[in-house]
Amino acid sequence: MGEVAYSEGEDAAELGGDLGMEPIEWQSLVLSDWCACDAEGRPAYVTCGLDVPRQNGKNAVIEIYEVFRLAVCGWHILHTAHRVKTAKKAFNRLVRYFTDREHPELSCLVERIRRTNGEEAIYLTNGGSIEFSARTNGSARGFDDIQLVVFDEAQELTDSQYDAIMYTLAASATGERQIIYTGTPPNEDCPGTVFARTRAAILAGDIPSTEWCSWATDECPRQDATFDDVVDLIYESNPSMGIILSLDFTRTEFAGGSITGFAHERLGWFSPAAMLTRAIPRESWGAALIDAIGDRYRGKKAFGVKFSRDGSTYALSGCKLGQRALKGKAAVELIRVGTTAGGARELAEWLYDRRTTASVVVIDGMSGADALIDRLAEMKPPRGYVVRPQTRDVVAAAVGFVDALNDGTLAHTYDPTLEDSARKCVRRKIGSRGGWGFGSPEDATVSPEPLESCSLALWGARNTKRNPRRKQRTL
Repeated sequence: MGEVAYSEGEDAAELGGDLGMEPIEWQSLVLSDWCACDAEGRPAYVTCGLDVPRQNGKNAVIEIYEVFRLAVCGWHILHTAHRVKTAKKAFNRLVRYFTDREHPELSCLVERIRRTNGEEAIYLTNGGSIEFSARTNGSARGFDDIQLVVFDEAQELTDSQYDAIMYTLAASATGERQIIYTGTPPNEDCPGTVFARTRAAILAGDIPSTEWCSWATDECPRQDATFDDVVDLIYESNPSMGIILSLDFTRTEFAGGSITGFAHERLGWFSPAAMLTRAIPRESWGAALIDAIGDRYRGKKAFGVKFSRDGSTYALSGCKLGQRALKGKAAVELIRVGTTAGGARELAEWLYDRRTTASVVVIDGMSGADALIDRLAEMKPPRGYVVRPQTRDVVAAAVGFVDALNDGTLAHTYDPTLEDSARKCVRRKIGSRGGWGFGSPEDATVSPEPLESCSLALWGARNTKRNPRRKQRTL
């Protein structure tokens, strides 16, 4: 926690009241924390956070605070949002206070207003400014001397976006720096990891000079819970219930949706599955999609086979490396997901038949892999064609796969099963040295094997020295 000498929260709240935004009790508490100062008059809390269910009045708190820091303190502010339309709405809400004739004390401060779509900004004669931007990996380039960064829709904030924006604070001429995260609990499809991770660390007391205001239930109600069972949780999680929000309409929300959805949206519940570290960055995965591998990749070909934990199913994928213009690049494709109910011979024959065109097949799995390798051995495949990876190889395959996605050297074709695996799999610990591979969340039904087989195929293609066109002795 920061060393608080005093707070300007009452001044901010009074300004909000003068502008017709009289804060209610919980909003005043948030403003008091955000406006807390140390003995030198700088923000006592460098990092602040607010998570509260939708429609409770989060935007009003942001508006009051931004107007105060802009008009009274003359700060330079960067307001970022996940979507262009959200950033635009935030600009429109704020700009009305500086253009309304009912607020001449603000309008007289205006130096200029920029309304260019995607580049909205307000500049004041006191030196204060606020610029609005939708987040991209390079969205903060060109913003100088920022003192306050507001991450709206922070549940969508990715690590790469965070990295691009955070360095704008380093050049603050006054030494005043503050970061504010505001948002709602992320769902399982949300690409952001920064919000939930930072919230958990601050609430655990792991980061100094920070504060976080959270209205959320710790656990999801039972699936057979009635509305009466959750009324107390509703009031505990929604500080504006009965003021801005209606309990009668909340009853309608409860009746029309699932318990899990209600807990997430109305009770502010952070699902453990949504807070897990997703193995594959969604943006990188989406950018790597291609229609087909075809003949564009003419380098080494490799296959990866990954068996499920019980050995009842397997995933088979292929990888081809690029040459010439595509040198250094690779493409992967899920070939099929199959069952071992009829034994391993059919898959063994399929792989053996491709020994003259493929360099290697990498086979992994606690159950099933031995049987497949034994069947292939009976067929006497070329030396080096069949590889059983060690633990360190599986770790290297997973890490290398993600790195290749992030640096743009890996492409993949579309398959719904692979898509599900890539978007939902998490990192699972492997070994005792900090290694990780792909795994399934405990409360999810997604299979990691399609993704794992692709990573094995890529690892095999990039590490094998076998040339199938060269005559070799068999095993």
